[in-house]
Order: sequence, then structure tokens, then C-alpha cells
Amino acid sequence: MTVPLALDLGTLPTALAGGGAPLLKRLTLLDGEQVRGLRIYSPDPAVAEAAGSRLVPRLPDEAEIAACRVLFVAGLPPDRSAELAAIARGHRVLVNVEDTLPLCDFHVPAILRRGDLAIAISTGGGSPTLSRRLRAYLAELFPEAWTDRIARIAEMRRQMRETGASNAEIARVTDAVIDDEGWLPKP
Repeated sequence: MTVPLALDLGTLPTALAGGGAPLLKRLTLLDGEQVRGLRIYSPDPAVAEAAGSRLVPRLPDEAEIAACRVLFVAGLPPDRSAELAAIARGHRVLVNVEDTLPLCDFHVPAILRRGDLAIAISTGGGSPTLSRRLRAYLAELFPEAWTDRIARIAEMRRQMRETGASNAEIARVTDAVIDDEGWLPKP
């Protein structure tokens, strides 16, 4: 059974290992999520430009894997991917091997981001294409205007908390804003 979780990869030592187009695709995703301190391990010279100073031009050794909390593997042969996944698991490092569910401790959903609003779409790894299509559909329902809405409602909540408002009062006022401005249909 999978349980949706949100990891702040800006606070967890994270590495990406592999090569080729799969690694570059995963790197684009991680850079889009602004993963700070990402180390990229790849002997593939084709990734050097995208990786920049984060590149270590080889695959990680056991100590480097053990120093991580999250390891992404993409674009390696199955036996090498399995080896890195086993090392990671041996050190209690969460691992995701691109398109190889049995080697994954977690999978990465399709993400629609509007400021601090993140909508994750997952098929449990069963159909990344369906997840991508659902993300595109939801992008039309939640346009960029939601970025400002989320910031506004978060600031309102912060101010109310500073004045000692109860959680129930904050929820009531938040519901009123959502309803009065027609952000969502009433339940």
C-alpha cells in the first residue's frame, strides 16, 4: 500500500545517479522543485552541462550513498540500478529507480504547482502517462491565479493566528473567502 507523503528535499541530503536522457529528465524535475544541495553522480559526459558544478563524474560509492537520505537512480542498466538500490536500502536511504517499481521505496507523482499549492497526481507508478494527462487537465482547473490566492490566504491565516484567533475561527473565515470569491464549488 502506498501512502502519499511530501518530502522537503531541501532539508534532506539528496543524490541523483545514472546517465542519459532518463537522468536528464529526472534532473529537470528535481531542479523544477528547487532541490537544494543535490549531488549528481554520472560518468555520462552528456549530463555535464545540465549538472554543472553539482556533477561528480562517476557513480556514487557506498559512503556517498550512505551520506544521503534520498537517492534517485535513472538511466542505468538493471543490474547496476539494483546494486545501487541495495546499497541505499542497506543504509536506510530512500531510493527511487526510474521505471522499476520493485526497486523503489517511493515513487514521484506528477505535480501541479501554483506557489505553495502542490497537487500531486499518482497512479502508484502504474501509468505515468495518465498522471501526466490528469496534471494537464487540473492545470486548466487551477490556473496561475491560484498562486496569489494561496499567498493571500496564508497571510490572512498568519495574521489571524497572531491575534489569537482559534483554528475554528480561521477555518470559518477561510471558508467565507473561498465561497465569497467563488474559488471552489460549495461542498
